[in-house]
Amino acid sequence: MKRLFCALTLGAALSAPAYADQAVTYSTTDSFDDVVFALETAIIGQGLVIDSISHTGDMLERTKADVGSDVTLFTKADIFSFCSASLSRKAMEADHMNLIFCPYDIFVFTRPGSDETVVGYRTFPDGPMQEVQALLDTIAREAAGQD
Repeated sequence: MKRLFCALTLGAALSAPAYADQAVTYSTTDSFDDVVFALETAIIGQGLVIDSISHTGDMLERTKADVGSDVTLFTKADIFSFCSASLSRKAMEADHMNLIFCPYDIFVFTRPGSDETVVGYRTFPDGPMQEVQALLDTIAREAAGQD
């Protein structure tokens, strides 16, 4: 059975990381490649198109010596960007400044020495963007095998 953990909880302790109120993450022992496949399937299954995949982990590894570091941050790390025409229109008709949140991103990563793959997204403000956040949560949970 898959071991799943919710990395963030409501009412986090004072020692919570700085990003604790800005991101929701789910962890699984599934491989990075399996989670990426599940994420792609979940996004497409919602009728959405992946606009881009940023291979952030590869970039950070490739450039670490160039910036004077020898630290490997991620074994693998990708960010998937996509948008929903219907939800974006709805959010932006409510407030045109919701444009700043589009496209929507879901990240996936593994860290050196860890057998967990983490999938997650940044949170959005109250109001119309909560419908987008609910969609991202559905997709992230599915990718982590917690649907």
